[in-house]
Amino acid sequence: MKITSQILTDKARVLLFIAPLMAPLMAFWLIPFGWSVYISFTDWDYISPDYYYVGFENYQYLLEDRDFHQAMLNTFWFALGVVVPTVGLGLIFALMLHKNFAGSQFYRAVIFSPWITPTVAVSIVWSWVFETKAGLANLLLDKVGFAPIPWLESGDTAMVAVIIVTVWQAIGWTMLFYISALNKIPTSLYEATLIDGCSPLTRFFKITLPLISPTTFFLVIVNVINAIQAFDQFQILTQGGPSGSTRTLLYLFYQTAFEQYDMGPAAATSMIILLITGVLTIINTVMGKRWVYY
Repeated sequence: MKITSQILTDKARVLLFIAPLMAPLMAFWLIPFGWSVYISFTDWDYISPDYYYVGFENYQYLLEDRDFHQAMLNTFWFALGVVVPTVGLGLIFALMLHKNFAGSQFYRAVIFSPWITPTVAVSIVWSWVFETKAGLANLLLDKVGFAPIPWLESGDTAMVAVIIVTVWQAIGWTMLFYISALNKIPTSLYEATLIDGCSPLTRFFKITLPLISPTTFFLVIVNVINAIQAFDQFQILTQGGPSGSTRTLLYLFYQTAFEQYDMGPAAATSMIILLITGVLTIINTVMGKRWVYY
């Protein structure tokens, strides 16, 4: 009886200590999440107190909706356009800066600084750069003899502009992860290849690239998730236009919920976003256990 009582007392103390942390978690995450799941099965219009349970009609509507299909495709191309150059350029900068030399810390700080700058501020500055008539991008193009490009007004270039902004901001964060991975590779491996007469290219493909592959996989997954959740740059630069060419899933959710006041399909869209990011997170967790991180 004394042992049982002691166990109950210990559990009560644990609950007492975690209660201050669980309260905001319940209030701002678990309860809203549960409510969102419920709303995705209703026809609530965000204003009326009366609404009806409609089952899976919202999900069926999304699967048949052209705007949803376009948003899915835009999200895929945006994620692909962001991840490939972000990971590639992040690795290149890491290879150049992972060894300490005069000024290396300064260059790292400069490249990393966009990541800690609010995305809204970054997007506002880039909106001036991409301005058609007097923007810096078109002024530079004019200097080398090219015609101005309607960066944010054309469906052919608007997504490219948003991708450029996102990649520019994310490179520094990716670079730091690679620097950490590169610095953990044993120098003895490189010394052995020097004795064998291996070229720098061979050392990169046979030693460096395989040993940083866990970090590469992690960065790919995380950057894909960040791309799916991107919102601020779209809101500032394109508002999902022109003609929906930059409307991603998250921006479709925003427009459906807070412009059209159609909360049922909007909540269903958010559940699909959650499902995609959840699957990617599970893949990252499972694959991470198969690797020894360097």
